[in-house]
Amino acid sequence: MKTSIQRLIRNSALALCTAGLFGTLTAQAATLAGAPAPFDKGGVKIALVNYLSEGDFFQAYEAGAQKQAKALGIDLRIYEGRQDAAEQRDQIQQAINLGVSAIIVNHGLPESLKDVVQQALDKGIKVVAFDVNLANPRVPQIEQSDSDLASLLLAQALKDNGNAFSAGYVYVAGFAPLDRRDAVWQTFKHEHPGIQEKARWGTVDNPIAQSVANQAAAAYRAHPDIRVVIAPYDEFARGANLAANESNVASKVRIYSADISTADIEAIRAPNSAWVATAATNPAVVGAVSVRAAALDVAGQPLDHHILVKPTLVTRDDLVKNDIHTIAELGAKFPAFRASDAATANWIPVDQ
Repeated sequence: MKTSIQRLIRNSALALCTAGLFGTLTAQAATLAGAPAPFDKGGVKIALVNYLSEGDFFQAYEAGAQKQAKALGIDLRIYEGRQDAAEQRDQIQQAINLGVSAIIVNHGLPESLKDVVQQALDKGIKVVAFDVNLANPRVPQIEQSDSDLASLLLAQALKDNGNAFSAGYVYVAGFAPLDRRDAVWQTFKHEHPGIQEKARWGTVDNPIAQSVANQAAAAYRAHPDIRVVIAPYDEFARGANLAANESNVASKVRIYSADISTADIEAIRAPNSAWVATAATNPAVVGAVSVRAAALDVAGQPLDHHILVKPTLVTRDDLVKNDIHTIAELGAKFPAFRASDAATANWIPVDQ
């Protein structure tokens, strides 16, 4: 679950939207030298069906998916579920009816997806999932290594604040990445009994950051002893940070998050910001990995069931010391953030 979760590349998509179909053509049919069938002829149709689409993380994820699809000559159709489980189901059905070769499911509620995903599989359509556990051995799972994300941010919180502090925690159950991160937080609290969770809040209601900010402001008022906020999704952290500024508690609260965007970098770098660190993968890289995984599956080539993209810890000191203001600059200064070798083959162009 950055993710989080404002669209970078959407004007042309809006121009193509008809009859409620949010499909975007991102690559014309093109051959790919040395590629296996059907990519040797180009124009393979793949659908990217989102559940969460709010926030910079998901904009960048889509941009990375589109860039990789173009490099592969894929006709990528993007559907926006807008946090509506019924709409996401309907969009998967639309993709099935369109006759796509593969469907990438980006987040969602497993209980509302399993049967319609099985319909796709039964029709010979490949399915890969990003940060939603469909519990199906035929569906490869792409993850940001959420355990590593949570461990990195919690280790930094421990380093900065010691092993005894009052914490606020932002969480919404039912989303695979957030649930995996939550499991690490529960273990962490058990191992460090001096760390007390004083308040818990969270929502994915749009706009997510402002909705979380309203909750955080109430938590800060009710629990003035909160010194650390664990917000393992950047839209959550943005809301907690906004509330800290508006409640005049930024000087005494430190916020630790997961996921990152250019807007997040500016917020973390801001003078006297309460937001001090995040653990993140590059969302554009994760989007590219999702498309590559779908392509490998369509081509019938080897693909791990669990595909992990390793995260990087980024602190305010890192950003200031290296004069980093954007995701592009972060990738230039942190090579591990710039690319991933997950889901690759010698015929797949990788240009991060």
